[in-house]
Amino acid sequence: MSFEIVQIPVWSDNYAYLLVAGDGSCAVVDSPEAGPVLRLIDERGLRLTHLFNTHHHPDHIGSNKGLLRRFPDLEIWGGSYDFEQGRIPGQTRVLRHDERFSWGGTECRVLEVPGHTLGHIAYAFATGAVFVGDTLFVGGCGRLFEGDAAMMTHSLYEVLGALPDESRIYCAHEYTEANLRFALSVDKDNVALKAYSENVRRARALNQSTVPSLLADERAINPFLRCDSAAIHAATGSSVDRPRHEVFGILRSMKDNYRN
Repeated sequence: MSFEIVQIPVWSDNYAYLLVAGDGSCAVVDSPEAGPVLRLIDERGLRLTHLFNTHHHPDHIGSNKGLLRRFPDLEIWGGSYDFEQGRIPGQTRVLRHDERFSWGGTECRVLEVPGHTLGHIAYAFATGAVFVGDTLFVGGCGRLFEGDAAMMTHSLYEVLGALPDESRIYCAHEYTEANLRFALSVDKDNVALKAYSENVRRARALNQSTVPSLLADERAINPFLRCDSAAIHAATGSSVDRPRHEVFGILRSMKDNYRN
């Protein structure tokens, strides 16, 4: 079985996701506010059963209390670290790395992907849809607010990077144009990146979403998944034997200070 994924633009650049099962039940993946989600649920006559949080930042858990007021039996799931820290309002279930559960008739595997925050998790459904929050963006990755470069590198390469090429990456922000401007500044001869950037430019001119992306495309265009390439070594002034996480750390600092 499968489910419909409805992308909900929220605030200036956030995306919340409504997962709609065939029986009329639905789930939400992160949202900064409840209003847009509730309007869509009411319009479609759905019943909300689950809320899947990736991490504790306000633009991801801001809807929790409002959704819980409307649906008092709502299941709110999140990671173990955030539960221990009491950072996800209303959390009812603790999820750990490699744990599996079924929703909407589809199996989901929980992936711990710390780096952006220490408690960040991703939801990898058997359909190929992977909800990554702020860990991996189209052409970019999340800032290191709590974790370090080694932690994020492991999350990107060993955890998310172990998923199949055809995985569809659903991130939580429309940051793609800015990410690709930086990517081109450090990987200017990348033919795949140039072509992808042009497609994104056309899509955004029509106010179209650039999310989701394929993991295969991220491997080809995303500088944070190309830290072993000659181009990124050159851009970061790294030798070929420099540890990957150190290359990543330099690259992430460059992005943090990039202005264009």
